[in-house]
Amino acid sequence: MLFPMVASFGLSFVKWDLLTPMQWYGLGNYRELVADPTFRKVLWNTIYYTIGSVPIGIIIAFFLALALNQNIPLVKLYRGIYFLPVITSMVAVGIVWQWIYNPEFGLVNYLLGLAGIQGPTWLSSVKWAMPAVILVSIWKGLGFNMVLFLAGLQGIPEVYYEAAEIDGASWLTKMWYITIPLLSPTTLFVVIMSVIGSFQAFDLIYVMTRGGPARSTSVLVHYLYQCAFEYFKMGYASAMAYILFFLVFAVTLIQLRGSKNWVVY
Repeated sequence: MLFPMVASFGLSFVKWDLLTPMQWYGLGNYRELVADPTFRKVLWNTIYYTIGSVPIGIIIAFFLALALNQNIPLVKLYRGIYFLPVITSMVAVGIVWQWIYNPEFGLVNYLLGLAGIQGPTWLSSVKWAMPAVILVSIWKGLGFNMVLFLAGLQGIPEVYYEAAEIDGASWLTKMWYITIPLLSPTTLFVVIMSVIGSFQAFDLIYVMTRGGPARSTSVLVHYLYQCAFEYFKMGYASAMAYILFFLVFAVTLIQLRGSKNWVVY
């Protein structure tokens, strides 16, 4: 693992198209990245994707875990159904959702049509393509986060809730003073993993939109892939990979530092 990281770091200082000899370029690739409007656009798209998918996905997974932590009939079946998308191939998911979003015969626009609403051309619209992809991303990762929250909930001693009930605590009070604090280590892990995953998004976007239309869904890893394997700018792609690495590292470090104010161990 160390060799590819070191080699990639070295490549970030050269120009190389896989065919001609490498040329030393110093910090040129990094300077070009800073001045590249496409890089700035895909960086913003990545932030948009993260902000749109991570908080909503975590909140839904949390309340879903609460619901499926109850003694209700067929609860194990429901857990399995919600976890099913996690183990489904991302390529298969992307293809199926392409059909669901199809403006002519897709399920979404069909249901909107029943309500008298003219549905947009989801994946061909600069306005709607990214929200459409974000929705699929949330659906795909919901089961994984739900299982993590379920494990955290089942690790909270029942005696705390029993004592709170004796004191007349409401459901909301127990949630605020018992569930949320004692679940905070799990929440921190879910947040960190979700943010890292959102910065690494590629396969779903590649299958559904190829980064279009007009790069409205192109994110950092997608642009990195294009620079390396379509434009054959290996040094440029390596520089971008290291910028992505340090960006993810910085965001994770901020989350860990900030967790001291709200995580209860």
